[in-house]
Amino acid sequence: MSGRLPDEEGRGRPRLPIEAGFPIERINEIAEKESRAKQHYRPVYTMHKWWARRPGCLFRAISLYSLLDDTTDLSDVSVYEPGENQTLGANGLSKEDLISAIGETSIENPEPLWDFYPKDVRIEDKKILDPFMGGGTSLVEASRFGAETVGYDLNPVAWFVTKKELEAGQTDPEKLQATFEEVKDDVADEITQYYRTPCPNADHEHGEGHDADVMYNFWVKELDCVSCGHTVPLFKDYRVASGRYENDDKENVLCPECGSISLVDDWTTECECSSCTNEWNPKNGNVTRGGYYNCPECGQKESITDSIQENDGFDLRLYALEYYCEECDQTGSQKSAVKGYKQVEAADLKLFEKAKTDWETRTDLHQYVPHEDIPEGAITKSSSLNGNDVFEHGYETWQDMFTARQLLCLSTLLKKIDSVSNQNHKEFLLLAVSDAIRYNTTFVTYNKGYNKADHSFKANSFVPTTYPVENNVWGAKFGSGTFTAIWDMVMKGVRYAVKPTDRYVTSEGDTVETPGFAQPVGGDFTVHQGDMRNITEQDEYDAVITDPPYYDNIIYSEVSNFFYVWLKVLLKDEYEMFQDDETPRAESIVTNPYLDKTAEDFEHEMGQALEVINRALKDDGTLAFTYHHSDEESWGELLESLCNTGFEVTATYPINSDLNKFIGGEAVSFDIVIVARPTDERTPISWRDLRIKTLNKLDEIQSGLEEHRDLTEGDIGVIEMGACFAEYSKHHGEVRRRGEIMTAKEAVQEIYGIIQNNALGEQDIFLDLLKSGGPGYNDLNKLLRRSDASEEELREKKLFRMEGSSFVLGDWNDEQRQAYVQNAVEGDGEPSTLDQAHYLRYRYEQGKSTAEYLDRWDRDALAELCESLAAATDDETYLKLVNLDLSLSDYTED
Repeated sequence: MSGRLPDEEGRGRPRLPIEAGFPIERINEIAEKESRAKQHYRPVYTMHKWWARRPGCLFRAISLYSLLDDTTDLSDVSVYEPGENQTLGANGLSKEDLISAIGETSIENPEPLWDFYPKDVRIEDKKILDPFMGGGTSLVEASRFGAETVGYDLNPVAWFVTKKELEAGQTDPEKLQATFEEVKDDVADEITQYYRTPCPNADHEHGEGHDADVMYNFWVKELDCVSCGHTVPLFKDYRVASGRYENDDKENVLCPECGSISLVDDWTTECECSSCTNEWNPKNGNVTRGGYYNCPECGQKESITDSIQENDGFDLRLYALEYYCEECDQTGSQKSAVKGYKQVEAADLKLFEKAKTDWETRTDLHQYVPHEDIPEGAITKSSSLNGNDVFEHGYETWQDMFTARQLLCLSTLLKKIDSVSNQNHKEFLLLAVSDAIRYNTTFVTYNKGYNKADHSFKANSFVPTTYPVENNVWGAKFGSGTFTAIWDMVMKGVRYAVKPTDRYVTSEGDTVETPGFAQPVGGDFTVHQGDMRNITEQDEYDAVITDPPYYDNIIYSEVSNFFYVWLKVLLKDEYEMFQDDETPRAESIVTNPYLDKTAEDFEHEMGQALEVINRALKDDGTLAFTYHHSDEESWGELLESLCNTGFEVTATYPINSDLNKFIGGEAVSFDIVIVARPTDERTPISWRDLRIKTLNKLDEIQSGLEEHRDLTEGDIGVIEMGACFAEYSKHHGEVRRRGEIMTAKEAVQEIYGIIQNNALGEQDIFLDLLKSGGPGYNDLNKLLRRSDASEEELREKKLFRMEGSSFVLGDWNDEQRQAYVQNAVEGDGEPSTLDQAHYLRYRYEQGKSTAEYLDRWDRDALAELCESLAAATDDETYLKLVNLDLSLSDYTED
């Protein structure tokens, strides 16, 4: 199979490798690993949280396969080996080889071009747009090929995160680290003084005590019972954390009687406290499912949120600490003593009170924390999208999400960063603070199995917890999500951006990392904050590569407000987009029940976006985007939107998906890459003719894929869908069935059926032979191999016969066929729709009435078949047979 492309079918466009074939096997084996370890594969994307990031390797591959075409020549490209001593065309891969690989790429073998994935490839004079840049992955990856990149996003946080990723490649890591060291010298001790605790291993009574670092402070919310007034700590259970080191087979549990922490073998059974001999089952807390508490004193069961309203809030009680003692570590103490859990002491409570007083009295710091109210929205007020109403839980302002100590330490850090003179360095430091804040709120929980803090956005919303963990803002030697830990991630991202690497899997199955590329991230880029529907450029971009929003998957504007209010503290005087109280919301292209933005609104607005994209693209440009599909209807909506805005689909590919359910006809949910091209050409066709073209294309694709590719049935199904959509989109708005124009949604329904039952029927075979003009016996055999019909059946129905070596097709005017049809209709047989059409045609030519039979038979099925017979024979008589008041021009290009 040759991997024929639309340009070879008269479309007049350059041939794109991504339309010929895409190495999803190679991409997926990297993507799976990258998704689990972004900090190692592409640390530039772990400098700050953004939601639903696609793997960088995917967008690198999309760029490579979309920015080259069959008009690319030697002057347009350069190929270097990664590394300090890079050379042009080393190791047998030159730019001449690259040009050859473009032409050799096909659906059966997409890997000639993949050989250049780990090479430092530069492509001249390409301009790329991402109108929904989000976390910037597409722009970062395209920039590594030397393309000029332009990005838009309505969200200021997305704009800032992407800007810093692209600026990272032009930033000197050593100078940036030196700025951090200055900040550290000034404020580290000032912050960490609030995270100290008497070391439990020291003899404090005899004056030999010393302090340890606090990694985490453990808090629990408390409410007064609405029935008896007893203070109820809102513990779901009394497990604190798994044991470590020599105690890794035990569990740390909290005694509800005396507050001490004991090691037990099984936290789900009855235990005895090692301090007060209290017996209890740590599994049984005071909080039950559905958001209720049970009062241990009177047994009252009450809604937590109702009780918060009645109590006018809740109290927080510090009940435990996780510590690390550097002094004990240096003296060789047992590991479980160096780092462990302890009961709260008077000194710990006193230290927090000091932090609270300092925060309340430090008038120079309050300008460095947000003062805005939490906006009501789909993820902050109860809605069909999210059941968490933060206001019912007692949170009204952003400050309510933090302890006084967190506000004190974060504002101290921001005040110092504000004094940094280098704006680029200041923004990278601010980026680290912003990302660290998601680990430093009272919405942070403790992962008891992994002994570390989780961040606030595991559910892409705001989820109040009844026992939050307070992180060490600056950071101790150990601990996740501290400012210093996040800063290390920022620095790793900057160093990567200056000399990016790639990982790939060798033929032996080993994962190899390349040396650093000389081409850094960034280059010639521009990023805009604003509604992409305001883009006015026309015929400007070679490609649009993007990951657009999908329905209500994530309400970006609302979750990002959390970061926005902290970023604006230092950015409001620098950038106008940070002067509002919250991020733009009404303009977001996403469904939002709080704003009454429906799926219909989303589809309409995505249609507007696609029209803008089409105008911005060059006539031979490419739109390549990733998308999530959950059902048949969403396929139809997307296909209709693309076609209605002047695009035709030219390919689709699965992303790390095994869609065996799809083959079985079940509902499917998967991620795909869609490739589309602008077009003004739509040619008329009958649905049955389109069906035959689609079946022929599927056969061509499937045989090639099964023979040469290691793909699952589900993956093949997605590629086949792309081929079907490509065929349909060439005729969108011009596909007639029974005289009516088919919608894209109707076409998708039919396409699903075609893929699930990929077999030619009797009528398909006859029409295919009829259209060929001079068919032979070999042509019939080829069709029969893909059919559920048999040669014997076709002979019996007189649809063909052999006269010597001549192949005779049994059309309506063939005497033997006429006899068979007349007997089938007038005898006891069951005439097929093709028999009926031939019978009607014979009667029509004899001047006999056909009305009686039209009333008796399935007129819709006859109309559908006669449309194809008319197109195949260039004979409008078939249309008259079924009273279709149309002409051949409604079914054929000519």
